[in-house]
Amino acid sequence: MYRRTICTYLLAAFFSLTAFRALCAQDQPVEVKPHWDQVVRVSKTVPSIFVGTGPGIWRGSPTHDAILQSIKDLGADEVRYAGGGSIYAHYGIAELEPPTATTTHWDFSKVDQVTEDVLNAVHGHTVVMNFTTIPEWMFKDTKPVHYPDDPAKACWDCAPGKELRDPTYREVADYFSRVVSWHVKGGFTDELGKWHASGHHYRIDYWEVFNEPNLEHGWSPQAYTKLYDVIVEAIHKVSPDTKFVGMSDDYAGGHPDFFLYFLNPRHHRPGIPLDMISYHFYAVPGTDEPPAIQPITFFYQADRFLEVVGYIEAVRKEFTPKTGTMINEMGTMLPEDWDQSKPGYAFKPIRASYWNLSAATFAYVYAGLAARGIDALNESGVPSAPGMWPSIALHNWDTGQPNARFWALKLIHDNFHPGDKIVNADSSSGTVMIQGYVTRSGERKLLIVNKRDHEISLKLPEAQGGKLEVVDQTTAFNSPASDKIEGENIKLGGLAVAVVTLPR
Repeated sequence: MYRRTICTYLLAAFFSLTAFRALCAQDQPVEVKPHWDQVVRVSKTVPSIFVGTGPGIWRGSPTHDAILQSIKDLGADEVRYAGGGSIYAHYGIAELEPPTATTTHWDFSKVDQVTEDVLNAVHGHTVVMNFTTIPEWMFKDTKPVHYPDDPAKACWDCAPGKELRDPTYREVADYFSRVVSWHVKGGFTDELGKWHASGHHYRIDYWEVFNEPNLEHGWSPQAYTKLYDVIVEAIHKVSPDTKFVGMSDDYAGGHPDFFLYFLNPRHHRPGIPLDMISYHFYAVPGTDEPPAIQPITFFYQADRFLEVVGYIEAVRKEFTPKTGTMINEMGTMLPEDWDQSKPGYAFKPIRASYWNLSAATFAYVYAGLAARGIDALNESGVPSAPGMWPSIALHNWDTGQPNARFWALKLIHDNFHPGDKIVNADSSSGTVMIQGYVTRSGERKLLIVNKRDHEISLKLPEAQGGKLEVVDQTTAFNSPASDKIEGENIKLGGLAVAVVTLPR
């Protein structure tokens, strides 16, 4: 605690000095120098969204229509849909009780409500589907788990299992193959030979095998890899065109053993595909950090994460160069969210500028991942609200109106696409990120992130007559502001995310 306090004071002093220098330099615009002839790579990074199954998108919720309409309007590919979870078990687990000699307990009535609405909203776009939770009766639990009778009641301790009762993992694999069959083949045959008809004939582009498996059940790399192989083999028999996403690691920098083991083809059964891996990143401040310090913390953590990405990419290319990578949970989080499962939790209102800081962090990480050739980046998370990870929300939890985090995602999605050329760009200030793009249609664009919570002025002579689109603290819950650029100087508010389209 003493070391944390000293670090906080030092950071505060550093920030004060940085802010003082920035104020003194405001009369000197930041010079922007794109190098249109210096192509870094052709982008393949898809900016997308992560959708879960919380109350905000249940049918009957006041935010249901608005949230799903915003997802439809986004029009993103590679949408990650985590259709299963233990917190609201009825919405995530299709067989809450074990079969007996005479009956089974399959029930998709709650699961289908969310799945149907999400898949309708993203119709025509690629989806990564992830039913994350194994029914608890498949584990050797010393204490039986009783799922709440009320589907709307959250359960934070309904997935304690560590050791599966079937050491071959076939029971788990059969469960997930039936879940997939329900969605792609119009139904499935249960454990007693009875057909359950769904009428669904969806296409599942990707199936992700579990979510953060080291956290949810404490799987070792060896156990997870064995589970992955058995599940993939079973699902492939039902849906041969589906591709697979593995790992879904929660903290890439802390689990090098997972990457080294899972990415090594020698540890998998012959013929098991390694189509894609996934892992996650959240920037999180310390519990005692004031808002003034948080921009420094978030962008520092983002830089460290991008370094880790570089190391993982080196491992991936060494073992399985054809395997893709998606960062399919990315956001920022306030430490108060971790108290939501504890008795006496009380939600603390979140300041307005936090949403812009989070939006700026997302845009910054997107630029770094695009430059490194990552396949997709999914912003977290839908739906979120007090008691359900409120600081990663993309919408107002009372109205469903998108916040600055969502609008920054849409701004990036609408302007930058796979196939665009990424070019080098410099600025005269380390507090401003610039990344240049030449789009497939030949337009020249700049993605700009103001990493500090104060106004800046940019000097860009070739911007005269171009277009400026910006998400900042004045746009709040509204769509990005757009204006024609007059002159060579551009002013950006604190923590702004901007796209400049240069005149042809």
